[in-house]
Amino acid sequence: MHALSVLTAGAALLSGVVAHPHDMSAHEMTRRGGLSKRCESSVAALNKRRWEKRNAMMNKRASSGNTTFTITTEAPYYDVLQNDTCILTEDVTGGPYIWPQSQTLRQDIREGEAGVPMILDIGVLDVETCEPLPNVLVDIWHCNATGSYSSFTGLDPNTPFETLLEQLNVTIGPDLDLHTDDTTFLRGIWPTNSEGISEFTTIVPGFYVERTIHIHVQVHENYVIRGNGTVASSTTVSTGQIFIAEDQSAQLMALDPYATHTEINRTTNDIDSIYAGETANGYDPTISIVPLDGENIENGVVGYITIGVDSATKRKMKRDLMKH
Repeated sequence: MHALSVLTAGAALLSGVVAHPHDMSAHEMTRRGGLSKRCESSVAALNKRRWEKRNAMMNKRASSGNTTFTITTEAPYYDVLQNDTCILTEDVTGGPYIWPQSQTLRQDIREGEAGVPMILDIGVLDVETCEPLPNVLVDIWHCNATGSYSSFTGLDPNTPFETLLEQLNVTIGPDLDLHTDDTTFLRGIWPTNSEGISEFTTIVPGFYVERTIHIHVQVHENYVIRGNGTVASSTTVSTGQIFIAEDQSAQLMALDPYATHTEINRTTNDIDSIYAGETANGYDPTISIVPLDGENIENGVVGYITIGVDSATKRKMKRDLMKH
């Protein structure tokens, strides 16, 4: 049972790894591809329930008059949602902008940041059983519309990372700490519900130098939350990054305030090293995006993705390590 309890001190913090995803063996890639394929029907069924629930909520809001948009269609958008599973891995980088002290238990993570509104709907499945995983903790963080991360606002998003390290006279390592402040915007953690879904209210991320548009995601089991909403301890069973399709990225980045970010050229999915590493491992880490009002993405979007957690294999690996 998970403890959403108050701890005063003494528990281990989450840690991030600054590294690119390693190359998986052909056997491992085939195994993961098989797991993803096997769960496709379960993901499709989950997607259908997600959109039907969303559509009912939108119609209820429209009929109550407490909304600024009009529902023009009841089209089954779940038909266009990806029905495969994005199997993340604990070996994919958490990135240098992970900062657990700023990851707070909440669903609305905007804190007034400007950008296209985004409801991010993340489903979590156990790829061993193809069943939703309830009450696991989903942890997300991403940059704002002009490329800056909270807790790292003192770092220029237009300066290449290696140059930043040279300027700061530091080297990459497991204990690298580049945080500059205690801001918390666009960071949050929330447990999945009984259907294995965790939902966040955020904005579409912008971009920074040498990286395509992306959102960092971790999934934690056996977690304990402090009274201030941060994670005191957990078992991290999945770490990865999720992305937006290139045609939608181009459309979104043409809007303000994203369009004001002209100091650098935007890196696209096809030349982003992390995106290439994730897709090469046999799954699709692309968020399915539909307009919140059924028509125009500039008025807001709903993003759907299903993450497959291979927790059984991770537990086996842990047991094997303990034997040696």
